Amino acid sequence: MTPDVREVVLNKEPVELYKILKFEGLVASGGEAKSVIEQGLVKVNGQQEMRKRRKLVAGDIILFDDQQLALTVN
Repeated sequence: MTPDVREVVLNKEPVELYKILKFEGLVASGGEAKSVIEQGLVKVNGQQEMRKRRKLVAGDIILFDDQQLALTVN
């Protein structure tokens, strides 16, 4: 089953991966966001991403917990 894509509008770029997971409500805290990234549970642009502070920009796609986020810029 393909996850629904949710658009996330960035006010500025780049933004760190863990912050997007936190601010979009996919995890309860920044610490939890860093933990799920370290565990290899997050993909960026189809590739497993384990860098908590990976800088993301418009056009990037995040996949986590059956949710897909497409980043755009304001």
